[in-house]
Amino acid sequence: MKKFFVFAIATVLMAGTAFSQVNTLSKKEKKEGWVLLFNGKDFSGWRQCNGTAMPANWVIEEDAMKVLIGEGKQPGQGANGDVVFGDKKFKNFELSIDWKASKMANSGIFYYVREVPGKPIYYAAPEIQVLDNKDATDNKIDSHLAGSLYDIIAADPKTIHPAGEWNTCVIKVKDGKATISMNGTKVVEYTHWTPEWDTMVQNSKFKSFPGWTEGISKDGYIGLQDHGYPVWFRNIKIREL
Repeated sequence: MKKFFVFAIATVLMAGTAFSQVNTLSKKEKKEGWVLLFNGKDFSGWRQCNGTAMPANWVIEEDAMKVLIGEGKQPGQGANGDVVFGDKKFKNFELSIDWKASKMANSGIFYYVREVPGKPIYYAAPEIQVLDNKDATDNKIDSHLAGSLYDIIAADPKTIHPAGEWNTCVIKVKDGKATISMNGTKVVEYTHWTPEWDTMVQNSKFKSFPGWTEGISKDGYIGLQDHGYPVWFRNIKIREL
């Protein structure tokens, strides 16, 4: 009985230690070329899209970057708090990021962000949707559910954990071919700059967005959206391909 008790305590301690290892890289990951875009302590490398500093409605909480409802704003009203990792642009890459939505939350993960003064982050950048699929107001269209290439290709909602639980999104882009995985399952696949891509854009809300009709960039920043709801992001890591 004593041996079992000691073993049980050791197991719990090991599990707790493993659980706490967020915002770190293993030796294997380092060897594979992964780098952290968030150190878990501060916003080094991050800034407002089209700005120079972090917006006031972002904080560090639970070892995560958390976006809040901006001062004087109602839920669903962004506070111009979209952010980018501004230290480097990426072209061919694999990005892994954990996110957790609050009840009714809506947000997004962007890549190939091209900053245009006076224009929002989605002006010319693909977005992978972050959403509370159950209670968010924008849950009526399949391609607006979490994990989807927003308003273009729908993801399987069964792969998404509910509000209050962590999800892991992996975005891989190589020579225009993109795959999106949610919690270990591939949910979306497409190829940029092809006739098929152009048709999908024309069938989306982005058909009238100049940033999209001009063609999205072939490299750009990684970005996160302020949509006026609390959302957490952690374990943000990337490797170039």
